[in-house]
Amino acid sequence: MLIDYYSGKKILITAGPTYEKIDPVRFIGNYSTGKMGYAIAEELANLGADVHLVSGPVHIQTQNPNIKLYKVESALEMLEICTNLFADCDVAIMAAAVADYRPESFETNKIKKHSDDLVLKLVKNPDILATLGTIKKQGQFLIGFALETNNEIDNAKEKLLRKNADAIVLNSLNDPGAGFSHQTNKITIILQKDVIFEYPLKDKKLVAKDIITCISENLKN
Repeated sequence: MLIDYYSGKKILITAGPTYEKIDPVRFIGNYSTGKMGYAIAEELANLGADVHLVSGPVHIQTQNPNIKLYKVESALEMLEICTNLFADCDVAIMAAAVADYRPESFETNKIKKHSDDLVLKLVKNPDILATLGTIKKQGQFLIGFALETNNEIDNAKEKLLRKNADAIVLNSLNDPGAGFSHQTNKITIILQKDVIFEYPLKDKKLVAKDIITCISENLKN
């Protein structure tokens, strides 16, 4: 039973977007709502897991009072909390849509519209999933997410290996009703050794159950 597998386990989950500030009124971000990560957190907390949810800016409230919520804005803030929490976690599920790049510098005052062009220099953000993959210990399970638009399966398999994850939850923007801004999602879970599970379009609460069931049945010490 799921409750037997998850009860008492420490689970780290990320959710939502990150906002990379340009100046006091502008930022680089994405359309992630955090619904998928929050749904996973709620399901696991209801099963008795010790859930630590690191969330970017979203318009969602946690329902289970046992979820420990850490609110962040930037990728660097999310990375710091995740690396601090991961050492004694049993499972980490990286569902957040973390910005790949951030502005090289932050302007303390609002940038004025002086010319027709504005050039921003961006620098690469650290890869949180890959960072955790480098410090993962025996017995820890690391699950990443991949939102793809082409060569979906191949890209997800490559990400799985390159980042030393145990599973990748893949969704494609080519599937109607999947991805950002929807209450539904359609996923494929890819494990090591080319083990693949495909699921139909479902409400994200049911998708969360599919994900945690797949983890409990296929990732075991």
